[in-house]
Amino acid sequence: MNDQDRPARPRVGVVGLGAMGLGMARSLRTAGFDVGVHDLRPEVAQAFADDGGTAHASAGELAAAVDVLVGVVVNAAQVESVLFGSDGAAERLRPGSVYVMCSTADPNWSAELEQRLAERGVRYLDAPISGGAARAANGELTMMTSGAPAAYAIADPVLEAMSSTVYRLGDEAGIGSKVKIVNQLLAGVHIAAAAEAMALGIKAGVPADALYEVITHSAGNSWMFENRMAHVLAGDYTPLSAVDIFVKDLGLVLDAARPEKFPLPLAATAHQMFLQASASGLGGEDDSAVIKIFPGIELPERTERTERTERTERTERTERTEREEG
Repeated sequence: MNDQDRPARPRVGVVGLGAMGLGMARSLRTAGFDVGVHDLRPEVAQAFADDGGTAHASAGELAAAVDVLVGVVVNAAQVESVLFGSDGAAERLRPGSVYVMCSTADPNWSAELEQRLAERGVRYLDAPISGGAARAANGELTMMTSGAPAAYAIADPVLEAMSSTVYRLGDEAGIGSKVKIVNQLLAGVHIAAAAEAMALGIKAGVPADALYEVITHSAGNSWMFENRMAHVLAGDYTPLSAVDIFVKDLGLVLDAARPEKFPLPLAATAHQMFLQASASGLGGEDDSAVIKIFPGIELPERTERTERTERTERTERTERTEREEG
């Protein structure tokens, strides 16, 4: 694809319509893109297309129809399947098109993937994301990206439609993934610490609602405490980000540090907490369910989902205001 062939508005596809991918596809549609989608659950892809867009039967079929393919799947193994599996995207992406990799993955693997796709004439952006499902749907994600300028030249309109902030961290793939791993270290430790603190307060006899109210207006608050402990108060562990996500992500954090013999005691402890939760059968629940590993506490019962939604929206408004003021 040369400059003359480059479309003013690239054709875009999204593979993976989970909590994040579906929101990202919707934000692209809202921005005026004609969005193609593929998901292993055909009914999910078709439901999206019913409101505008096109559902495709395979990643390869979708890849053949777009200039920018955004992959929003869980891990490197799923990316490999999307690109190189049966009717995979890599064979059908046209030379000069761009694959945007939004998964949390090993940085070295991401750098190697850039080279593998380059051999096919396909450009690549290492582009992990952060922000949660609601911000994904509103086009307000943070994207930690790295890759060749030629890839940005094509994909920039797509990145801008999905995010409020696109960090360009370098010209080589892998840097974005390194930053995401640091982010996930903090996120996982914060969730684990929030759960431990809430569990201690409940065990000590403090009403959970009162504890939440005080902490969210005190110096010990964090975005993860305010967001995730709202799920605990509502007794709602419907997964937006599951326990097993942090089993994986904190595992990647520890893997990244191991070759350097770099100690990560807090990350290791948090990883063990999520592993314990997963081994107890909680792997598919919301990551806030890590609080259930603590013995002898009575957690709030499930309430109306609107209560959780209101708290989550308040948290997101607070974070957005702080980001704008900062």
